[in-house]
Amino acid sequence: MYVALLRAINVGGKNLVSMASLKASFERRGFQDVTTYINSGNVLFRSAETDARKLEESIDRMLSREFAVNSKTLVRSYREMARVVKTMSQMWRRDPRWRRNVIFLRDSIDPERVLAGITLKPDIERVVCCPGTLLWSARVSDLTRAAMLKLSSQPVYRDLTVRNMNTTARIFELMTRMSTKSVS
Repeated sequence: MYVALLRAINVGGKNLVSMASLKASFERRGFQDVTTYINSGNVLFRSAETDARKLEESIDRMLSREFAVNSKTLVRSYREMARVVKTMSQMWRRDPRWRRNVIFLRDSIDPERVLAGITLKPDIERVVCCPGTLLWSARVSDLTRAAMLKLSSQPVYRDLTVRNMNTTARIFELMTRMSTKSVS
């Protein structure tokens, strides 16, 4: 079981893709139990293919051909999402004064290397490295001063996608339901 995290879909009026059309395209490619979650391009599915990089390449080609969207997809397995959510629950507590985002990185990107070029402001932001992700939190009142916002102007930005804590947790919850449904 996987989730495809589509980058730059339905953001700021660009790369507009209906979730119904996206679901149909995934099904035509042979993916099973396809479900979308919110309009920002989160697609849960099953596949006989076990290589997430091959899945990413296949989905990227489909997005380019069928929707004229040229961006990079990030695919995560149930196990990878479980690890992220477990780390989130250990590191973060719900507090409306803080914004919490999960920065999902392409497989070829080293989280430590991404941070090497950024001087964090520990009084207003925190980052935890996990395999394939960065867990970033920042005080809402100081969000515009956070050093991590500089990522958007760096080349690595094309190789990542961001989901907030609630969306990430909800995606994992949906994946968990899918996994238990197949067992029963």
